[in-house]
Amino acid sequence: MAKLVPPHGKERKLKPLLLEGDALKAEVEKAKTLKKAPMTSREASDVLMLGIGAFTPLEGFMGYDDWKGVCDNYLMTDGTFWPIPITLSATKELADSIADNEEIALLDVEHDEILATMKVTEKYTIDKVHECKAVFGTDDAEGHPGVQKVMAQAEINLAGPIKVLSESFYPTEFGDLYQTPAQSRAMFEERGWDTVAALQLRNPMHNSHAYLAWIAIEVCDGVYIHQLIGKLKEGDIPAEVRVDAIQALVDNYFRKERVLQGGYPMEMRYAGPREALLHACFRQNYGCSHLIVGRDHAGVGDYYGPFDAQKIFLEIPEGSLELKPLPLDWTFYCYDCGSMASMKTCPHDEKAVIDEDGNHVSGSRLLLSGTMLRKMLSEDKPVPKEFSKPEVIKILKAYYAGLEEKVEIKLHGAATGDVEKK
Repeated sequence: MAKLVPPHGKERKLKPLLLEGDALKAEVEKAKTLKKAPMTSREASDVLMLGIGAFTPLEGFMGYDDWKGVCDNYLMTDGTFWPIPITLSATKELADSIADNEEIALLDVEHDEILATMKVTEKYTIDKVHECKAVFGTDDAEGHPGVQKVMAQAEINLAGPIKVLSESFYPTEFGDLYQTPAQSRAMFEERGWDTVAALQLRNPMHNSHAYLAWIAIEVCDGVYIHQLIGKLKEGDIPAEVRVDAIQALVDNYFRKERVLQGGYPMEMRYAGPREALLHACFRQNYGCSHLIVGRDHAGVGDYYGPFDAQKIFLEIPEGSLELKPLPLDWTFYCYDCGSMASMKTCPHDEKAVIDEDGNHVSGSRLLLSGTMLRKMLSEDKPVPKEFSKPEVIKILKAYYAGLEEKVEIKLHGAATGDVEKK
């Protein structure tokens, strides 16, 4: 029997908030009679994470003391380590209409479904700028997508325990890829894995990602390629495309008994170091003993240093997590080494120059990133073979070709007045 790392929290056991059986049926009927509180997409995704037990040991949305403790000290009032507030906002009008301890229904507006019920135990206001500076390190609402979300929240926060209605659960379109922590743990145990490294992905898997995974497999029993299938920022590649591209790479370049793919529904916050800690909390719940933390983990723009997400694990209170970071240096393809390498291993410093046809002209280090790959593909430029595997590039090129075709049809329709063509 595998000896996996225990779930996060003092009780060391998963705490899924999904209802089942008769309790579910009764709560679904009751929810239809309750006052409805609309949720943002981020709040709805947090409900899903709570429902499957990924946010163990949380029992619902945080009150003021927990919000402040998490912002200022990474700690909830009961001493639980937690790095990012999990909160629910409401308009003042709605909040004023809710009595103390009243039960309400939480509405996923995008899908017009009640995802959960909640007993409102507290209503409070927050200093949004304080939260942004604590969590994101900035209050720049113009450029930071996470700050934008917080600053756009309604005036009042509602706190209280929730009950999640599993029949409203999504996303089902990803089939077996979408796993709960209980399911991933069962899969790890079936494989006999004790140590599991999680690889966080929100981009298609290029060669640097693959190299990180191969390194982790050398020191752990297996790698859990755990990709986000919740909402991303504009310009990021959709989940269904990433899933296909990653599957193509896994099928052709990994030993099947050493790698497992999974997906989770949380919406990205782009909180850099703090989000790396949140990823660590819920990856521990999924059964992972390690989290691969590479360059610019969960970052956006130039808001964080390339290895700030590694440094923060050294700054949190000792014993906060049983999961350990697996810090890895910036990786790239080196033409002089003739292989993938890292800053720690490669002695060749000169940056590689690539011509318009994707051919190597001079220099050594071809620095790889998801941003660079998206730029080359969106501009229909040749992608160097050292950047990613041909099976991956083929899938991504087809996606961008489809985007271009949609734009052309839309422009043609606007020009001819045929606006129904899409």
